[in-house]
Amino acid sequence: ELRQAIPQEDIKPHFQPIISLGNDRIIGFEALARWDHAERGLLAPDMFIPLAEETGLIVQIGEWVVHEACRVASNWPGDLSVAVNISPKQFLAPGLSATILQALTNSGLPPSRLELEITESIFIADVDATLSTLHMLRELGVRIALDDFGTGYSSLSYLRSFPFDKVKIDQSFVRDLNEKGNNAHAVIRAITTLADALGMDTLAEGVESSEQFDIVRAEGCCYVEGYLVGRPLPM
Repeated sequence: ELRQAIPQEDIKPHFQPIISLGNDRIIGFEALARWDHAERGLLAPDMFIPLAEETGLIVQIGEWVVHEACRVASNWPGDLSVAVNISPKQFLAPGLSATILQALTNSGLPPSRLELEITESIFIADVDATLSTLHMLRELGVRIALDDFGTGYSSLSYLRSFPFDKVKIDQSFVRDLNEKGNNAHAVIRAITTLADALGMDTLAEGVESSEQFDIVRAEGCCYVEGYLVGRPLPM
């Protein structure tokens, strides 16, 4: 069914708003894949992305989402940006730069309005090859964000190796802000301070309460994303 869903265009991007804490305005959206299943209804990524990763279909799904996200974003007003997740298998597949360039060319979206989100796991296989690909993508003019920061093993070395535009603080740290007696406040403050020193923006993922929103603002985050701001919706 998943193989058929791709050519049938049943995999659709939904868009979750991103808020700037500098002016409390929407500055862009993250494109998140949803499967519009004929019998099961709308399926969230955790229902099919693991299967897509296992079968290799994630590369086709990723390419489709990039093209669709750029097409939709090209109709947005002003400088609203769109962020797209790039899976490790898609990142390692040949021709990623060509795929991104084609999506930008076909849609007419300026490269500066596209942000590619990658996770630390892409560095595990071959650091030199990974850095080479990242620099090729950067040369296209797109922005690069490090997703789920804080959940890997060598985050600091990766920040030193490549000048990411943005660091996304994993939602597990944001969720822990509701629990007293832990060090989530200190961790978020440390990440924002480090990122600022390196000239990188920070985004707090998974913000679902006003309390969390106020805390990440006070701790110096630049952007916020989560159900409090808005849920992913089709466009």
